[in-house]
Amino acid sequence: MATGQLFSRTTQALFYNYKQLPIQRMLDFDFLCGRETPSVAGIINPGSEGFQKLFFGQEEIAIPVHSAIDAACTAHPTADVFINFASYRSAYASSMSALKQPTIRVVAIIAEGVPEGDAKQLIAYARANNKVIIGPATVGGIQAGAFKIGDTAGTIDNIIQCKLYRPGCVGFVSKSGGMSNEMYNTIARVTDGIYEGIAIGGDVFPGSTLSDHVLRFNNIPQIKMMVVLGELGGRDEYSLVEALKQGKVQKPVVAWVSGTCARLFKSEVQFGHAGAKSGGDLESAQGKNQALREAGAIVPSSYEGLEDAVKKTFESLVEQGMIGQTHEFKPPQIPEDLKTAIKSGKVRAPTHVISTICDDRGEEPTYSGVPMSTIVEKGYGVGDVISLLWFKRSLPRYCTKFIEICIMLCADHGPCVSGAHNTIVTARAGKDLVSSLVSGLLTIGPRFGGAIDDAARYFKDAYDKGLSPYEFVEGMKKKGIRVPGIGHRIKRGDNRDKRVELLQLYARTNFPAVKYMDYAVQVETYTLSKANNLVLNVDGAIGSLFLDLLVVSGMFNQQEIDEIVEIGYLNGLFVLARSIGLIGHTFDQKRLKQPLYRHPWEDVLYTK
Repeated sequence: MATGQLFSRTTQALFYNYKQLPIQRMLDFDFLCGRETPSVAGIINPGSEGFQKLFFGQEEIAIPVHSAIDAACTAHPTADVFINFASYRSAYASSMSALKQPTIRVVAIIAEGVPEGDAKQLIAYARANNKVIIGPATVGGIQAGAFKIGDTAGTIDNIIQCKLYRPGCVGFVSKSGGMSNEMYNTIARVTDGIYEGIAIGGDVFPGSTLSDHVLRFNNIPQIKMMVVLGELGGRDEYSLVEALKQGKVQKPVVAWVSGTCARLFKSEVQFGHAGAKSGGDLESAQGKNQALREAGAIVPSSYEGLEDAVKKTFESLVEQGMIGQTHEFKPPQIPEDLKTAIKSGKVRAPTHVISTICDDRGEEPTYSGVPMSTIVEKGYGVGDVISLLWFKRSLPRYCTKFIEICIMLCADHGPCVSGAHNTIVTARAGKDLVSSLVSGLLTIGPRFGGAIDDAARYFKDAYDKGLSPYEFVEGMKKKGIRVPGIGHRIKRGDNRDKRVELLQLYARTNFPAVKYMDYAVQVETYTLSKANNLVLNVDGAIGSLFLDLLVVSGMFNQQEIDEIVEIGYLNGLFVLARSIGLIGHTFDQKRLKQPLYRHPWEDVLYTK
């Protein structure tokens, strides 16, 4: 066991198993104390590497993240404290690995419930190699104004109230982390404060004992008196009794062992810690308090008298000239996190994203205010979900059914169209699903599948202006613009696209009116008089019918209809639908284990 000071203002630690809050509290304590360097040198997170962003005062810093303990120790040779936030299941392996690193002197094991056999092995190795274990089942320790472990001493407000941002003259050691916070406050009220405080942990076999730390404190010149808080159960306090009797401790020790109420119970009582179990007289709080008192420690008659005993001991040392004036200063203000400040109403900040279609902050997500459970319970379909997320309202069932029909009819159109071809080539190149899908989607535009919006836009404009099919078509011709939604590479006037016929049949059967579709059919009649392939294609059918849907549903005003067409809602239908087919082509090629595609020479015209 070390014989002197464990920490200093330059001590740095490696933090095992990333936990944002305790690390940030360590860094805030550093800033409060005026440290020049952060006390956390690196983070060890098995399986992860990179950096974690945290704050050091007002400055945002990046702390390296390592996937292995040995790599972290090599990268940070001056970091000699290992703070282990592993669970009790894995605390042994990670702690032993840290103890075996030549750069590590102190290992703090936070986990409670580490198997006793594991704890004994860790203790034996540490003592054989002159290393210090704090814990298991500990909150850690603190050297005032210099360094603290994890959540020790709690919030910044508590640290300031307990004057832990600068050193006092009291060395404190306890089994309980929670009672440590209470005692830091008590000691700060009646003395100049803590110099170093350690919570050894409440398990049956602590890595270091109360007497280990009292003997250390005795060798630290800045510590003028010690306060010890033990508890019933076990015999750890008796090693301190022996040290006092043998004269190994020359400084005043104020001590109290909690658990005197155990005698009020008729049977053995297990208190909060694994080691806090009432046993025979030797392990009772009364027996330990009496032994400490007889060995020379200052032991009050009750816990309530502990504060006064500490106060009188401190005042006596001041009168003897053993304790001088403490250098007091006002610690810097810790910048408050934005989230905390907003929550407390201290500041207001603009948001960076606006969302009106989905809210995931409650017990379940809602789509335009409709809870997910309602969507499932009422049997909503894909069309209904699109209605909520795209149009922010529940459209009538005949409208959402039409949306679903459009998706089904446009899901795929064979392997030869440009989108499917691109996807197939990409999949055969060994690329992943997303890459293959995107390569096909990128071909969607005015020449492939992206004419629905234009068809709707031009048909609407022509109809609303009262143009005859002749005026519309010839006017487009004069502008050099092909009529969107008209024309097909394969289909003819005598071989109509079955998809178009199905859409028209559904609309005539279910829509109250189809004025835009009727107009598109009139345009088709005129264009067929010019060429047999200038038929109404699926883009034109969907575009014109969607205009009818928006109008006859009675749920959109004219401005909203114009906006829907302008933004690109209708092409969104094709993108959504065709994604189904492109994904299918990707899986098909991978299932068939098709090799890399190479275009045949004979299908290329090589020319100068």
